[in-house]
Amino acid sequence: MTERNAVILLACALTLVIAALVGAGAGYLARRDHATYPTALTRAATAFSTTLTLAAAIATALASLVN
Repeated sequence: MTERNAVILLACALTLVIAALVGAGAGYLARRDHATYPTALTRAATAFSTTLTLAAAIATALASLVN
């Protein structure tokens, strides 16, 4: 495995961890706001997917700058 592949894998893992933390935080805040469990889960899933989408957009922009 080359060094570049290791960096890419590390960046992907870090992105997933951050997205999971954002989703968990959104779900926790929704429950603190007295939302039902389905609503809290929906908010958490939305925050998780939005974070991954933002990370993909940033990665695409950076890749276009490098090439």
